[in-house]
Amino acid sequence: METTCIPILFWPLFMLLLSDESQTSKTEVKYNFTKKNYALIPADINKEVTILDLSYNQITLNITDTSVLQMYCLLTELYLIENSVIILHNNSFGNLSNLKILNICRNSIHIIQQGTFTGLNKLEQLYLCQNKILQLNPDIFVPLKNLKLLNLQGNLISHFDVPQLFRLELIILNGNPWNCSCSLLNLQNWLNTSNVTLENENITMCSYPDSLKCYSIKTVPYKAECYSKFPSLITEELHMNFQSISNSTFNSSLNNLTRNSEHGPVGKSWAFLVGVVVTVLMTSLLIFIAVKCPIWYNFLLSYNHHRLEEHEAEPYEDGFTKNSSSLSQIPDTNSEDTTEIFEQLHSFVIDDDGFIEDKYIDMHELCEDN
Repeated sequence: METTCIPILFWPLFMLLLSDESQTSKTEVKYNFTKKNYALIPADINKEVTILDLSYNQITLNITDTSVLQMYCLLTELYLIENSVIILHNNSFGNLSNLKILNICRNSIHIIQQGTFTGLNKLEQLYLCQNKILQLNPDIFVPLKNLKLLNLQGNLISHFDVPQLFRLELIILNGNPWNCSCSLLNLQNWLNTSNVTLENENITMCSYPDSLKCYSIKTVPYKAECYSKFPSLITEELHMNFQSISNSTFNSSLNNLTRNSEHGPVGKSWAFLVGVVVTVLMTSLLIFIAVKCPIWYNFLLSYNHHRLEEHEAEPYEDGFTKNSSSLSQIPDTNSEDTTEIFEQLHSFVIDDDGFIEDKYIDMHELCEDN
């Protein structure tokens, strides 16, 4: 009796699960447009489509394509294999909140802007294999909270910084020119300490330096200097930062070439770089002016002083010359007259006898005393 009651109790729950599965299977709407030579994503598809395959076309995923994709908000799978995608713009899949599988392999992707995967909260599988990706900013994966599989096979990636809260179950990294220097140590630690599985581990080999080419990126032996913050590690980090700046400059140039045809939103990396350069130049200029201005000021002050020209004579010398000429014009007189005239002419000269004249002394009393 008890054994017969148990199936009866669980029978409604079992029927409910079956109804849910049948309902999901009924609502699955699939469209296959492979090898149609499409240059744009068609806009006349049923809005309830859940699986859309646009592989082997010439789609560039420009602004027009991304605006059309916003209408298919029920998509759970999107395939864009072997198209002509070069740039993944910000908010390219912003309205596809139900998307679980995104495959963009075998394109020519150079640039992935930071907000490309914004809104893909349910995405579980991301395929970016066989592209031309040089580097990946770890921040682009932040919106992918439920990502379980990441395929980066066959790109041009030499190093990869693992983003925080990155909880993958499977990652594919073979076919990239990995530089197994100290900068790859964090990736190795994450591969060895997390629950992620590195597929094709035996062929995911180091490309640089030559002495480590026979090692897998997961088992390469690092020297002790890589585990401590020695100058060699700092130099390596500076080198990688410089390489990232060079790559961002190249990416910005490529973005400018395609902007006129697509009019897509541009990242802020180039504007930030220009702002930093301008700030450094202005700061250097202000420091230079602050140091050099006192020197220039003193130089100008000293330059304003000039020597007295020889033809400029002192006033009293002119007076004396004139008086001497007047003496020569005086007719011959006796020596007493000459002495008197000379004393009158030089009466302006102060007789410095060491005593100070007191104007309050009564001259009349002084004469009487004498």
